[in-house]
Amino acid sequence: MNDIKRLFDFPYYQLKNFPLDKAFGTKYNGVWKTISTQEYIDQANTISRGLLNLGVQPNDKIAIISSSNRTEWSIMDIGIMQLGAQNVPIYPTISEEDYEYVLSHSGAIYCFVSDKEVLEKVNKIKANTQMKEVYSFDEIPGCKNWKEILESGENKSNQAEVDGLKEKVTKDDVATIIYTSGTTGRPKGVMLSHNNIVSNVLGSAPRVPFETGTYVALSFLPVCHIFERMILYLYQYYSVSVYFAESIESISENLKEVKPHVITAVPRLLEKVYEKIIVKGTALEGIKKNLFFWAVELGLEYEPYGANGFWYEFKLKIARKIIFSKWKEGLGGNIELIVSGSAALQPRLARVFAAAEIPVMEGYGLTETSPVIAVNDEREGGFKIGTVGRVLDNVEVKIADDGEILAKGPNIMKGYYKDEDKTNEVIDAEGFFHTGDIGELDSDNFLKITDRKKEMFKTSGGKYVAPQLLENTMKQSRFIEQIMVVGDGEKMPAALIQPNFDFIKDWARKKKIDLGDDSTKSIAENNMVKERIQQDIDFYNEKFGKWERVKTFELTPEVWSVEENHLTPTMKLKRRNIRERYKELYEKLYAR
Repeated sequence: MNDIKRLFDFPYYQLKNFPLDKAFGTKYNGVWKTISTQEYIDQANTISRGLLNLGVQPNDKIAIISSSNRTEWSIMDIGIMQLGAQNVPIYPTISEEDYEYVLSHSGAIYCFVSDKEVLEKVNKIKANTQMKEVYSFDEIPGCKNWKEILESGENKSNQAEVDGLKEKVTKDDVATIIYTSGTTGRPKGVMLSHNNIVSNVLGSAPRVPFETGTYVALSFLPVCHIFERMILYLYQYYSVSVYFAESIESISENLKEVKPHVITAVPRLLEKVYEKIIVKGTALEGIKKNLFFWAVELGLEYEPYGANGFWYEFKLKIARKIIFSKWKEGLGGNIELIVSGSAALQPRLARVFAAAEIPVMEGYGLTETSPVIAVNDEREGGFKIGTVGRVLDNVEVKIADDGEILAKGPNIMKGYYKDEDKTNEVIDAEGFFHTGDIGELDSDNFLKITDRKKEMFKTSGGKYVAPQLLENTMKQSRFIEQIMVVGDGEKMPAALIQPNFDFIKDWARKKKIDLGDDSTKSIAENNMVKERIQQDIDFYNEKFGKWERVKTFELTPEVWSVEENHLTPTMKLKRRNIRERYKELYEKLYAR
């Protein structure tokens, strides 16, 4: 462990301790192609030599924009950082305007893109940046290919220069600048040092039950986000073979091919998996259907560590054998752990998946904290449903007087790139980072997140409302895909809702309800749909105080997406954008 000070030390640590024949795997033209630990290091060094031939120097910025995770990303990552240069990963789905801002603000001199679609966006704004050249991973006519850098680096005559630059990189040097997707305003460039991320990997390592060299992972969350990226280094530390999913759409197929032991996920993805399972169960008939929903109801009552007693555990054993085992098969058959982050996980999902022996360990953190502050661990009483787990041993957390979570430790960013004022706003004189999240530590030192400080609002009656709690509860309705609770300065909370259009179509067919032309607009305007959603809103409202309850709602006629700027790339609501987009519906909520 002491050998690892910088991020590029991880592959060398793997080579020395437990080298893999299949360190990474990516599917090209329908065929999985893997590389060993040695090939990974050899290609990273080849990239370093090739970049040197291009004139890349320490502290130069190299951007990578990839629509999917792939082996090339990790090779480039190590190759860039070994020179003391910085990797600037960019979300592929952001707007051209944001592409231009991030590339210009970071001062990136080269950009590596995955495919034609990303290349076209970059080419439109390239002239307004400092970029000298764009390279692609896919073969694209008219675009230089990353293999040209590999070919340039095949001559090993400058390897001594690479080794010399590696030696000069210290743990406190900036390794990467990650631009936050931002729910409001311009993206901010978070400067993370080697030590920020290394300390977080080593601090998180004791919380995962990996056996070195025996696990297989499927990676599909965007590696440009610090959550999945840190996990990739963690996999390298434990010599986990990593396979990259082709796309979000192909996850189901890839799970069956790869049969992973571990995946990472965001709550929205787990919600969709659960919804699909329930839809399949609903289609069953007779005793099969009864058994399916008996198992689901049992799962929703799950408590860890046998807390429900012998009779419950006996029934659970039967449910696992006849129902839940099929759920596991759908995820490849070998899944032992799902790590969830980025947003709040519904407790019912934590319960039902754990009951199905697919434990979801929820964690918490931000880009600025590299990212993990706390995470659940199923072993030895380290798992508590409804919390994000215990704080990492090398991180200190305190709760401010107003409930805000403050964190301090080696994982806290160096600051925002070119923005000392904003840095000073979030890191106080004692070195505590102000997360902007409201939470509490319980008597067992488990951390619970209750809301975003900036998203809490006060009604005109002076009552505080925490919208995320309401939203997370209401999304349990199978009729609701997305929901945004509003009401700042208004007389009452209300909501803008994106219906679950696919589910509603199935429901309407079974109930013989006419949805007109079946378009999303027709569904959003259908009174029977509204009445059915009102039933669920009424049901879930009972869990809240009278001042918190959603009094009225409007349905939006389109799917909320990253591409249309409703959501950030990690599926968080862009509240300002949604409110602006549906201004007329918002006015209707308050009868103006």
